[in-house]
Amino acid sequence: MPEGPELHLASQFVNEACRALVFGGCVEKSPVSRNPEVPFESSAYRISASARGKELRLTLSPLPGAQPPQEPLALVFRFGMSGSFQLVPRGELPRHAHLRFYTAPPGPQLALCFVDIRRFGHWDLGGKWQPGRGPCVLQEYEQFRLCPSRENVLRNLSDKAFDRPICEALLDQRFFNGIGNYLRAEILYRLKIPPFKKARSVLEALQQRRPSPELTLSQKIKAKLQNPDLLELCHSVPKEVVQLGGSWTLGTQRTVHLQARPLPGHLGQRETFLRELQPSGLRRPASSRTQRLPKSPRRGGGRDDRQPLASADLGRPRLTPHPWNWRGPQPLSRRVSLFAPALSCCLALNLGSV
Repeated sequence: MPEGPELHLASQFVNEACRALVFGGCVEKSPVSRNPEVPFESSAYRISASARGKELRLTLSPLPGAQPPQEPLALVFRFGMSGSFQLVPRGELPRHAHLRFYTAPPGPQLALCFVDIRRFGHWDLGGKWQPGRGPCVLQEYEQFRLCPSRENVLRNLSDKAFDRPICEALLDQRFFNGIGNYLRAEILYRLKIPPFKKARSVLEALQQRRPSPELTLSQKIKAKLQNPDLLELCHSVPKEVVQLGGSWTLGTQRTVHLQARPLPGHLGQRETFLRELQPSGLRRPASSRTQRLPKSPRRGGGRDDRQPLASADLGRPRLTPHPWNWRGPQPLSRRVSLFAPALSCCLALNLGSV
C-alpha cells in the first residue's frame, strides 16, 4: 500500500516524466470511476506534482495564449491501496486508468494515467490538503520535529488516540502523517517496542529523555544519530526508503526490506510477542511434526495434505492452532458418528409419541 515515501516518489516521477511535455485537450475520466469529473480543458498546459504525507497534489497550469482561457487547477490524490501514475503511449492505455491527461501534438502521443486496480483511490478538486492531517514526517520534518508539532504529540497524550496500542496510534494521520503499515513495523522493530504496548506509556518516556547539559553540541548530535527516539525514526526511516530510489509506477513497485535479520539482542522478542498475542486458553506449543498445506483442487482432502516441515521451518514460530483443529481432518464416518446418539434419541422420542 502506498505510504508517505511512495507518494513522494510518485511526485518525483510525475515531475521528471512531464517536465518537457505539453498536454492539451480535456481531462478524461473512466466511466466506472465514482470520483468527480475534472472540468478542465486547455490547448496547452503543463503538469507538476508535490506530495505531503499520504496525499499528492497535481497542478494543471495553462501556458500563455492557451485556449480557452483557464485558471490553474489543482487536484489532490489519495492512492488508496493500489494507486499509481503511469506515462504510456496513447494507444496503450492500462486497463484501470481512471483519469487520463493527454499530450498535445506535435510529438509522440502520450497519456499520463492515474491507475487504480482496486478503485480505493480518490481525488478532490481545489487542491486543498485534507484538513486535520499533521505535518508530513518526510517533507515537513522541521515542523514535525520542533514546536508546536512534536509538542503536539507529547502535549496531547490525554487524547483517546493514545489509549490504543502504539502500533495503532502510529497510523493516526493527525500526529503521524505519512506513516503506514510497513513503516510503523520497521520503527517499532528497531526500537524493540512491543507493538501492543499502550501508546501513552511509550510516548511519555520521550518527555523524560533529555540530553545531559555537560555534553557538547557535537556529542549531542552523535548521541541522537546513534540512539534515535520514536519521533526521529518517523522521519529517518521514510527517508531511507526514498534514498533507495525508483519510482512508484505499476510494474516497478518495490518490496522494501529495511531489516533483513534480527538486531543483536532482539532474537527472543518475537517469541515473547507471540505468547502475549495468543489467548491464555490457546497457549499450547504447536506441533512441529506436520504442517497443513493448501487443499488440492480435487474434492476434499485427507492425510496427503499433511506434509513434513522443512528443516529450515522448524524454528519458525507459528500461531497455536485452534483446539477444534488439533485432531486434524476426520473421515466422514467419524463426523457422522458424532451425531448418532442425538439422532437415535430423537427417533426414539418420535416413535414413542406415535
